[in-house]
Amino acid sequence: MATTPLPTTAPWPAPAKINLFLHIVGRRPDGYHLLQTHFQFLDHGDELRFAVRADGAIRRVTDLPGVPAEADLVVRAAQALQAASGCRLGADIAVEKRLPMGGGLGGGSSNAATVLVALDRLWGTGLGVEALASLGLTLGADVPVFVRGEAAWAEGVGERLIPLAADEPWCVVIHPACEVPTAAVFKHPELTRDTPAMTIPGLPPDLMHNDCEPVTRRLYPAVGAALDWLSGHAPARMSGTGACIFASFDTREAALTVGRLVPAPWSWFVARRCNRSPLLARLDAEPVRHPAR
Repeated sequence: MATTPLPTTAPWPAPAKINLFLHIVGRRPDGYHLLQTHFQFLDHGDELRFAVRADGAIRRVTDLPGVPAEADLVVRAAQALQAASGCRLGADIAVEKRLPMGGGLGGGSSNAATVLVALDRLWGTGLGVEALASLGLTLGADVPVFVRGEAAWAEGVGERLIPLAADEPWCVVIHPACEVPTAAVFKHPELTRDTPAMTIPGLPPDLMHNDCEPVTRRLYPAVGAALDWLSGHAPARMSGTGACIFASFDTREAALTVGRLVPAPWSWFVARRCNRSPLLARLDAEPVRHPAR
């Protein structure tokens, strides 16, 4: 239930991401894992609406079960932008969740990035991409790729990004009715952490895989069942640590045909893979404002 009238401005997209592969090549002394992955966006995701406030208050005006407002990346991102810019404006923020939580599609990170990008424009703070990406990294390793909005090869903990386009086919995405906590997978003692690092030109397609898949299969058999089922129709892969899996198709119709066969209780959707985030198109449509005072 909303606690205040919802903002009625045009929505801002917070698109899903997928990992075309995910290799874990090492681990830092502080416990963070060193990755190589290729991020691409989907033309499907959550939507956020904003109403600028003059009193400086930051309010999430929609309920998200299990996520208190003070812990939500949406609120934390707005507060971080306020602090970094010195802006005295605030915002009411409405979130329409379409992406499953714990699905490996980056929903929370994408929400945070959309808050940073949208409020930087709506507040007129003018921090720009580089500052917003750096600010986003303090909120989560995946936030910078959503801020930048370009398909990218990623290294480090996911923060070192090199723009890298890929094909843009249609895909069917399946959520096998379970939530996969990222931390549970990355902490598992059986997780592979020594895949040899590769250069971009030296990455053979037949060596691309997701190092998290064996552990996720073991901990969450529904993910393995969904992977096995979808692999019977097209090469299937898990995004991030799961739970969502995807397979690509040449046409929307082909993806829909498979989607309609997905057994209950799994849910599914069809989307197009994108090298340019829908968030950038929305930003292009929003007038530039004078810097906030």
